[in-house]
Amino acid sequence: MAAEADRLDDYALTRVPAEARHSWISVAVQRFGQVSSFQQFLVGAVLGFGMDFTDAVIAITVGSVLLEIITILLGIAGVREGLSVSLLARWSGFGRKGSALVGLLIALSLAGWFGVQNGVFAQGMHDLAGGTPEWAWALVGGAVITAITVYGFTVMAWTAYLTVPAFLVLAGYSIVDALAEHSVGDLVTSAPAGPAMSLAEGTTLVSGAFILGALMTPDMTRFNRRPSDVVKQTLISVTLGEYLIGLTAVLLAHAARTSDIVGIITSSSGVLGTLVLATAILKINDWNLYSSSLGLVNSIDVLCGRRVGRRAVTLVIGAAGTALSAVGIVDNFTDFLETIGVLAPPVAGVIIAEYFVVRRFRAELDRARESGTLPAGGADWMPLSLVCWAAGALVGEYLESGIPAVNAVVTALLLYSVVGKLTAPRRTPPVDHSPPPLAEVNTTQSGG
Repeated sequence: MAAEADRLDDYALTRVPAEARHSWISVAVQRFGQVSSFQQFLVGAVLGFGMDFTDAVIAITVGSVLLEIITILLGIAGVREGLSVSLLARWSGFGRKGSALVGLLIALSLAGWFGVQNGVFAQGMHDLAGGTPEWAWALVGGAVITAITVYGFTVMAWTAYLTVPAFLVLAGYSIVDALAEHSVGDLVTSAPAGPAMSLAEGTTLVSGAFILGALMTPDMTRFNRRPSDVVKQTLISVTLGEYLIGLTAVLLAHAARTSDIVGIITSSSGVLGTLVLATAILKINDWNLYSSSLGLVNSIDVLCGRRVGRRAVTLVIGAAGTALSAVGIVDNFTDFLETIGVLAPPVAGVIIAEYFVVRRFRAELDRARESGTLPAGGADWMPLSLVCWAAGALVGEYLESGIPAVNAVVTALLLYSVVGKLTAPRRTPPVDHSPPPLAEVNTTQSGG
């Protein structure tokens, strides 16, 4: 009964067993769905409004490299342990109660993203259909995505199989239509229409837009079968998603002389553009809601000592996120990105540093993994992680040179690695009380 309950709950508070793992294609399609989402259109359009094409390529390249490194390292930890990121954080630097803070950050942030994406969907549908108010479309969109997410990873995989190809076909046709009257060569060399955006600002936007997607990677890769699967799906999805979708949006912004990507697509393609909008948001927003529910389930388990079902939590967060979209949270898109760009990267830095460098709890994780259980005990708080988290966030926010997201990750990772290594308890090898081998005994006796 317990095993069946864990399966229905998508292993929210346990390891994903070997028999529940999926092919890398199944996971890769969903990862590509995340990275090639409408959010990337939004980011690319903002870049194209404030940067020329060459600078936008540089910003996307630097941001993508950072994201791929973080995504691969966290993804490998996820596939090895079979744990969600908030659960993994208990034994990867933060302790039990510290992991609850991580879970709350993820839950609140991704519920916000759920609202943002749903609000964009409602805006597009209202612009096309006219009479029906945006809040009504927000309720419809939120209800559909919540229903899909309630049933978990398998249903979400089938949703991705349908929506990702549909999005690519529809988006490709829509983009060709929008760019039909423009020369691509002229768009590549044209100046941006809006206020100039610096390279640091552009790279921060790229990194900040998907840093939560990178941080939540274990939520997805715990269903992979081997680390090589993580590397393959990350390189393919992040590279194609960032460049294909992001740079296309840059060209669209140069052509339309605006960053309103919703208006560009829906006005140029009508019903087709709205279908692009719907499929793009559907294939990312279920994961926003899914990871948000996993984070909150862990936090409730730690802080309240109660094990609640992921499905019930999904319904609650879905309702809350839908309400936020109905009241216009999408208007705060830029401020929201900036906030997440400061708070999320240091968490990734701490988890990577503990799991791969300091390895204070790796022995316990290894032993428990062999039996398919979770490590017993563990600290409630790890003060070092909180200090490194705060230091990374402050450096990312206030250091004027460099790229804030990179500064935040590197600061937390290096500080935790150095101090963690210096303060880690020394492990002396156990004394062997077993009798010496017979040959050694005979040699000793004959020498006497």
